[in-house]
Amino acid sequence: MRELPRQLSADELAELFEGRTRFVELLAQREDPLGHAREVADALTDEEKHEVLDAHPAIGAKKKLSKHSKAEQGADYDPIVIAELLRLNAEYEDRHGFRFVVFVNRRPKDEILRVLQERIDNPTDEELETALHELVAIAVDRWQRAES
Repeated sequence: MRELPRQLSADELAELFEGRTRFVELLAQREDPLGHAREVADALTDEEKHEVLDAHPAIGAKKKLSKHSKAEQGADYDPIVIAELLRLNAEYEDRHGFRFVVFVNRRPKDEILRVLQERIDNPTDEELETALHELVAIAVDRWQRAES
């Protein structure tokens, strides 16, 4: 596994975090951006937090997936599980106001469905913190798995 970098450009961070957001711009100004990502995320406004989460593709979506998301989400396309993921994703977004984000870590979609079912009724402030921490875990994993 690769060590965390001392510096990354906004473009490199945008690839790891699925878009060039205010969060990415702030991280690009920091030394050890991935090491400080949780701290920077926690200091964002709610609007900025929603922006970075909504840049991430929905679990189970087939369109607009980055190469990272395609690899992480795998190819298990059980239509019943996908339909339920899409339904619960929409319900989650309606309830909390931002996209459901989880560190898939190559787990099957039926396992991710269980995580979504467990988290959907959590308080929104708790979910916002959880989703941001999951997002950072995804980016760190992407960096560490990338070929040198």
